[in-house]
Amino acid sequence: MAVVTNEYRAEARFQRVSPQKARLVLDLIKGRGVEEALTTAAFTKKRIAPVIHKLLVSAVDNAKYLAGERGIDLDVDNLYVKSALANDGPRMKRIRPAPMGRAYRYQRRLTHIILSVAERNSGNGLVTKVDEPGATAPKAAKSKAAAPKAAGKTAGKTAGATKKKAAKKA
Repeated sequence: MAVVTNEYRAEARFQRVSPQKARLVLDLIKGRGVEEALTTAAFTKKRIAPVIHKLLVSAVDNAKYLAGERGIDLDVDNLYVKSALANDGPRMKRIRPAPMGRAYRYQRRLTHIILSVAERNSGNGLVTKVDEPGATAPKAAKSKAAAPKAAGKTAGKTAGATKKKAAKKA
């Protein structure tokens, strides 16, 4: 039986920030609950953070709307940020004056940001996995058995060394 997870997304395209800078904020909210992600985006001191906050609110609103339209029971408190991407958009080529009448070219990067939220599984499954305590006991027994052998070898070497020293003195 396959479990169907609904994913709701929102996009902000052609944002005037480089993808690398947008990823700094997106990495902070990726995988977190929506409420925690909204708080994080609201208090992050980056220029793109308010845009990401607005985008996250839009994704949650999309989830509410689509769930109501499809007749799905959606728990907004159970939503989390499933994926957060910052892809390259088109680049604007610009020219900056340089010494001796030359010109340097540079590029202004644009970003397409895609956020998707999904509902976290409740975790109340039919099967509960329990770790077996007996699985770790044989490993411990092997290491204990190896320790006396190693100790016996070193004890034999020191006994042999004392016999040689006693033979030299005589």
